Amino acid sequence: MRILTSDQAVLDHVAARRETIIGRTIDWANINSGSRNAAGLKAVLDVLEAAAGALAATVERLPTQGSTTVADDGSVRTEAHADALKITARPDAPIQVVLTGHYDTVFPADSRFQTVTTRTDGALNGPGVADMKGGISVLLAALEAFETHPDKHGVGWTVLLSPDEEIGSPASAPLLAELGARGHVGLTYEPALADGTLAGARKGSGNYHLIVTGRAAHAGRAFDEGRNAVAGAAIIAAALHGLNGQHEGVTVNVAKISGGGALNVVADNAVVRFNVRVPDKAAADWIDASVRAIAATPPFEGLTLDLHGGFTRAPKPMDAAQTALFEAVKEAGALLGQPIAWKPSGGVCEGNNLHAAGLPNIDTLGVRGGDIHSDQEFAWPDSFVERAQLSALILCKIASGEIDAAKLKSLRMETL
Repeated sequence: MRILTSDQAVLDHVAARRETIIGRTIDWANINSGSRNAAGLKAVLDVLEAAAGALAATVERLPTQGSTTVADDGSVRTEAHADALKITARPDAPIQVVLTGHYDTVFPADSRFQTVTTRTDGALNGPGVADMKGGISVLLAALEAFETHPDKHGVGWTVLLSPDEEIGSPASAPLLAELGARGHVGLTYEPALADGTLAGARKGSGNYHLIVTGRAAHAGRAFDEGRNAVAGAAIIAAALHGLNGQHEGVTVNVAKISGGGALNVVADNAVVRFNVRVPDKAAADWIDASVRAIAATPPFEGLTLDLHGGFTRAPKPMDAAQTALFEAVKEAGALLGQPIAWKPSGGVCEGNNLHAAGLPNIDTLGVRGGDIHSDQEFAWPDSFVERAQLSALILCKIASGEIDAAKLKSLRMETL
């Protein structure tokens, strides 16, 4: 593998747009788009749709499915979600590349972390600047450059920008599964680590919500007539926590218990919320069965239990397809003077969804940064061009056949 004259022209195209790639990221990050901020999501979707118009591609908004949520009072509600943005070029080409990202962030509309600033060391500090509005800018820059390559016609591509990744992709999961099933290679734009290290194997993740219903009573006059849902929830939470250490690689995080009210009332409702992480399918089956066994048996008479949720992202192991793709990306990075390394991660992302649907993918092709999901989130400005060039070169080498996308897909299907 080497950089050809046509490849270099693509790389130069990226370099010439440095200020635009960084500047639009700042503009987008200055618009709050927390996963449940409908107005903010719409505003960001509008500017992303306008930016996508620079590509010779079909741009469309896709409605996403609703999802159910469990409120703190135990009621089950239907939640609507914003549209996804789909951008498609050459859908009939023999090789199809799927590029995904998300335009929601973890910062709610009333967050105090709202604007981008520049730190004294030059890093950008702002909400979503790394995770992942910077990644979306890198993605678009790579495609803009690749579209100038003479071999582009053999490669079709589809971009999906989703509104709900930070809450587990409940609305966009079917869209990701559809694209993953028909693509050959996936590129996803979560941030790399600050030194450029990529995520390799990823654990799977499940989110559960257990509604505990008891019986209200006066805490003094009729305590024995009540059935305390909060007390039951606490016992259940302890049992769930006790699952830690029983199966290698499995963790259970009891994140929140809601419920109850006045101190002189026996609580009649509570909700236990917890997350599980697993290294493989066998572990997923074990923890799901263990959780359901606990949820099937009230800790004392008079309580009822109602379990909601389950696995939102399957594990993503380093199988043969993933290993081969990483080696190809490493070789491309070396041509650019970018050492590429990877390590396993307990975190999850859309790459898990794509892999489960049969798509080998690299899911940390975004900017170099860190401290994501906090008000210290940062991205290094030099990494915007660097990472866009890496993706652009990957696309060039897929087009030339030096990265054999069809073979990668075949390897993945052998282990699906």
